[in-house]
Amino acid sequence: MVRAIAILIGAGFVAVLSWALFWSVEGLITEPPAATAVAEFHLHPKEVALASNGLLGTYDNRQLQRGLQVYKEVCSNCHSLKHVAFRDLTQIGYSAAQVKKFAADWGTKAKQFDPKSGDTTERPNTPADYFPTVYYPGQGNPPDLSLITKARHDGPAYVYSLLTGYGEPPAAMLKKYPDAKTPDGLYFNQYFATLNLAMPPPLAQDGQVTYLDGTKPTVKQMSADVSAFLAWAAEPNLPTRHGYGLAVLAFLAFFTLLTYGAYKNIWRDIKH
Repeated sequence: MVRAIAILIGAGFVAVLSWALFWSVEGLITEPPAATAVAEFHLHPKEVALASNGLLGTYDNRQLQRGLQVYKEVCSNCHSLKHVAFRDLTQIGYSAAQVKKFAADWGTKAKQFDPKSGDTTERPNTPADYFPTVYYPGQGNPPDLSLITKARHDGPAYVYSLLTGYGEPPAAMLKKYPDAKTPDGLYFNQYFATLNLAMPPPLAQDGQVTYLDGTKPTVKQMSADVSAFLAWAAEPNLPTRHGYGLAVLAFLAFFTLLTYGAYKNIWRDIKH
């Protein structure tokens, strides 16, 4: 009896779900969603050639250092990098002495709490400190960039596309969707999910940063460099992971050949 009731209850659930699915599909067929400017004009990230791309990807330390310079001079005023410590910069080619000076010269000082007085004071950053968190009173914390390339689809390509994707709304879009005009205080960008975002173009013109290695600082170059740096910030162990992956593949290939050889030797006198 209990089993029969359970079967009836299960059948009822299946019937209800099937009924709901049928009417959902029927509604999509008879009354499809209205076309929107976002659905039609939002673009997927464009490709950007970085050394870290692909199965054998690694990092170009010169590019990472340029990207760090772009982050420091342009992005760090608004965006934190709280999961990266200053000492991590030794991984991209800086010496311990350079990192120590870089941390001490950083514009925002480290906070320290005095348990005796209850006061919070500032001190120069040390290599062991993480990049200071950006905070605006009354507004909170702008998006942190430590894991931005992991949090967005096509991470580095998304960052590069967003930085180079500012412009005016296409005339065809405004003609077809007059209400899609960019609101005051926002900026049009076809690579952003809603086409409009509050962040003004951070890299607005060539030469905004003067590279120490003499590389020409075009908007595209600066965007690619900071995208590469943020990819490293999110996954500094990428080259090591790729190395382990290749070693495992080589081992599996060798083991496969060894197994096949053992199979042929053990069963050589057996017809099959």
